[in-house]
Amino acid sequence: MKSYHLIHQLITLVEELEEEQPEKEISLQHFTGFLLNRSENSVMDINPEVRFGNSDKKALEVAYQLDNNIGRLLVFMSRYAKMYIKKALEETPLITPEDFTALAILMTHDHLSKTELIKHNLQEKTSGTEVIRRLIAADLVSQWNDAHDKRSKHIAITDQGRELLYSVFVDMNNVGKMISGKLSLREKLTLGYLLQKLEDFHFHHYQKKTILSKSDLKNFIEDSLPSK
Repeated sequence: MKSYHLIHQLITLVEELEEEQPEKEISLQHFTGFLLNRSENSVMDINPEVRFGNSDKKALEVAYQLDNNIGRLLVFMSRYAKMYIKKALEETPLITPEDFTALAILMTHDHLSKTELIKHNLQEKTSGTEVIRRLIAADLVSQWNDAHDKRSKHIAITDQGRELLYSVFVDMNNVGKMISGKLSLREKLTLGYLLQKLEDFHFHHYQKKTILSKSDLKNFIEDSLPSK
């Protein structure tokens, strides 16, 4: 029975709760609160990482600390998403996920400066410029000089770019469904809410350029984020 270990853990926890409060009848709600309190500072061991070995227990403890585990899983999710997106973009002029998101952003604006598009696409200047160069070369984007500042160039999606994007949307919709996997509607709504909350937090720091160095990161964590 694959779940035997989990059942044994649950029985042990129920026994601990009964020992703490022997006179009280245990309800599911009461046990849930007890379990959340017990788990608050614990190492995550519910679903061990299949990529990890067992040669360094201390390293595993660090990896499974709650914040570290969330960060690692988000990194993995971003890599899965990029893999699926690249499959959806096969046989199109769009080479990378950033090509697609840049073109999609342009579709929602009459035009943007190159700098604006790069910022909206959350890219560094060098990689963002390369994306724009590819889109222009493929006739998906047009560019022209700013009438007031010859050093600045404006860009806009072309009709060919719009046509391509609408054809790609079908496959990208499949990507979205694949990424959310077998989550129920309620789980998707919860995940969407939490991810949007994180997006709002990080986009603020991205816009304000508050984290420009390792020391900025350390100082913000120490001064502004809760210890638990």
